[in-house]
Amino acid sequence: MRPVTLDDLVGQEHLTGRNSILRRSIEQGRIPSMILWGPPGVGKTTIANIIAHSLQLPYFQLSAISSGVKEVREVIEEAKQHPGTILFIDEIHRFNKGQQDALLGAVEKGIITLIGATTENPSFEVNSALLSRCQVYVLKALQEKDLVRLLQQAIEKDEALKPLGIQLKETEALLTISGGDGRKLLNLFDLVIQNQLSANTVTPSEMVITDALVMEVAQKKIALYDKQGEQHYDIISAFIKSMRGSDPNGALYWLARMIEGGEDVKFIARRMLIFASEDIGNANPNALLLANATFDAVSKIGYPESQIILSQCATYLASSAKSNAAVVAIGAALSAVQKNGDLPVPLHIRNAPTKLMKDMQYGKGYQYSHLGEGNFIEQEYLPEKIAGTKFYDPGNNARENELRKFLRERWKDKYGY
Repeated sequence: MRPVTLDDLVGQEHLTGRNSILRRSIEQGRIPSMILWGPPGVGKTTIANIIAHSLQLPYFQLSAISSGVKEVREVIEEAKQHPGTILFIDEIHRFNKGQQDALLGAVEKGIITLIGATTENPSFEVNSALLSRCQVYVLKALQEKDLVRLLQQAIEKDEALKPLGIQLKETEALLTISGGDGRKLLNLFDLVIQNQLSANTVTPSEMVITDALVMEVAQKKIALYDKQGEQHYDIISAFIKSMRGSDPNGALYWLARMIEGGEDVKFIARRMLIFASEDIGNANPNALLLANATFDAVSKIGYPESQIILSQCATYLASSAKSNAAVVAIGAALSAVQKNGDLPVPLHIRNAPTKLMKDMQYGKGYQYSHLGEGNFIEQEYLPEKIAGTKFYDPGNNARENELRKFLRERWKDKYGY
């Protein structure tokens, strides 16, 4: 079911639709080295195959899980005899710095056109020298309509499925369990069909797919944790929600599941770093410091010792006071920017490094806060149109109640603290 043309590809219209940037590059026969970044099962490998098929160029595929510098150099040597060779590296984020450096010269000289696929932010996982030589394309999660279309295409086009007269009566269970992963969706769909055929309970013309049927098969067959990442996002979601719910025991269990599954220590630590700000924030500012130290430590150490550091951080975060006030605050501020556009900076807080700017009243009337009592002088810092708008509302916890008291004493009734 893997498409061989862009017209058959499901999703990613922003990259491969009519007049899109990647489609134009392919149609012109000139593609840059690139990193395809997106969640599992959204078409990264498929796009690489389509590019090779469309341009009719030599194509090599490696997996960063099972390949190293030796295999990369073998492909580069082969590519010297075949101009335009495309090298596709799946999960390129798993290559270490030395392995990534082995690609640099060949990419820079145009010996190979590199297409790397990653589920992780390339800014963190791909070294800057290699990243600067590649265009990064961000792939989006497949929408419900895309996933249903994948199922319909399979029913209508797959030679083994066409004769079965499959009826998609319900799709919610298929879509929920697959979590937006097209490959996982088709594998589960195939599993359900094979289960029905092997049970001899229906004739092919009576093959009706329901949520109940999918759940029955899924509960019996789906692996607890797939080291290749099929439940990558389900498990990390359970881990995050356990910490958010202040349950260190749940957090430890899901952490252990990831450790046993061989999950990347930096991925776990990075998610805790985000969590420390997103879900704890100013309720306990030390959480961000510990999470940052954890990320730094596990990046240096790796398994098995990292599991101790991860455990310490996870239990601390789960046991901390919680606040999402910072998330709500920046969301409100962003909404104000999107709604009101580029409002002018009030003159009194503009920068005035030149005489001309001073003559234009830049900086006029600004009061230096440190000259006031308690290092505070009340003045307006927002554009006139949204003056007095409160974005940050401290959470109801010991630390942020201190912040609320501090702000109330200074701003009186202006912001309603």
